Amino acid sequence: MKNKWIGIAAVVILIGAASSLPFFNFQTQDKPDAEVLEFPISDLENEKVYLYGIDVTGLNIIEGTVAKNQTLGSILAPFNVPYQIIDELAKKSKSIFDVRGIAFNKKFTVITPADTTQAQFFIYEPNPAEYVVFNLDSIDIYKAEKPAEYRTKEVGGIIESNLSSDMSKQNITYDIVDQFADLYGWSVDFGALQKGDKFKVVYEEKLIDGVVVGVSDIKLAYFEHKGEEFHAIPFEQNGEMNFFDQEGNSLKKAFLRDPLKYTRISSRYNLKRFHPVQKRYKAHLGTDYAAATGTEIRSVGDGVVTDAKYTSANGNYVKIKHNGTYTTQYLHMSKIAKGMKPGQRVKQGQVIGYVGSTGLATGPHLCFRFWKNGKQEDWLREKIPPSEPILAANLVAFNAKKTESLELLASINLAGEPEKLVAKTRSGNSPAGD
Repeated sequence: MKNKWIGIAAVVILIGAASSLPFFNFQTQDKPDAEVLEFPISDLENEKVYLYGIDVTGLNIIEGTVAKNQTLGSILAPFNVPYQIIDELAKKSKSIFDVRGIAFNKKFTVITPADTTQAQFFIYEPNPAEYVVFNLDSIDIYKAEKPAEYRTKEVGGIIESNLSSDMSKQNITYDIVDQFADLYGWSVDFGALQKGDKFKVVYEEKLIDGVVVGVSDIKLAYFEHKGEEFHAIPFEQNGEMNFFDQEGNSLKKAFLRDPLKYTRISSRYNLKRFHPVQKRYKAHLGTDYAAATGTEIRSVGDGVVTDAKYTSANGNYVKIKHNGTYTTQYLHMSKIAKGMKPGQRVKQGQVIGYVGSTGLATGPHLCFRFWKNGKQEDWLREKIPPSEPILAANLVAFNAKKTESLELLASINLAGEPEKLVAKTRSGNSPAGD
């Protein structure tokens, strides 16, 4: 299928080079100058040609992008599709793809028989990885993924300013930056990095039509801070994959280091802080994280919701009891996540609300509060116990994995040297297992 999918591009290029392709302006009330490109697909050397999994040999292909305010009806109007069929398609597709979600500048394709301009298929691409097929003859609608390739990337760099910007210079996505910060959150203070600190990371990219559309979880990582080395070696124990250091200690803690993905602390726990709203000195018993309104707020650990409500001082907030020792609270939310109510169980990393400035707040941020044995404590100074280390029964297997991991990390080039592509390309629509 993948070769046939790519084959259509070759056919288009050949036809484009051989002939002058006409543009058609379809007159619609939404977009009178919407342009689409039309060309016939002929039988090339008796081989069938497929597009979106459809045999399009001998059919006409019309490609375009959605104009402002265009709808399914206005897109299909020039292709002699009766209103009754459009209406039926819209109703039938709701459980698969709501056509009201057709968006500006997204790609669409119309397929018609060679001897008529009446559409036979309409294909819409809501994102680079997926497409929705509307069969206008059978009124059948289905969603599918484009053929994908996966490649393993290993990238290294040196800190010049901060983790986010220096990783971005190496074309590392923000999702990997967030994972890296979570992984080392209890080992490294990312707010106090030094120039010359080093990082290495291994992960997998998902590509559609040669374009990166997603990344996997981190497979292996390394960080050097102030000359001290921190390894993150993956190993499965008790049916769960976690990361361990060279000595076999788990990097996973009972709590995430931060309730927001990689961000900036704007105000720390302070018993004599000048309150920006009340204009007086009073204890600030939380840790403030600066972030844009709407940023997802995560529960730092497993637990049970005890409060999810609004008060004039705290604004919208959620409070979670994790066990008999620890409780956390998340204040000033713009909105509490759906389903948050007293008694609701939550998992570590689950979204419980969104950053805002409700209550006594001068701007969007999260005020995070932490209780230990009923007393509010400084979250940034707390020592959270790690998860279980490598068991004695697993030491031989772990040491073998460690040796393999350290050899790979040692081979990774740092910034300024060519990035190494260690495993190009496998086909498929799901990542490889660890």
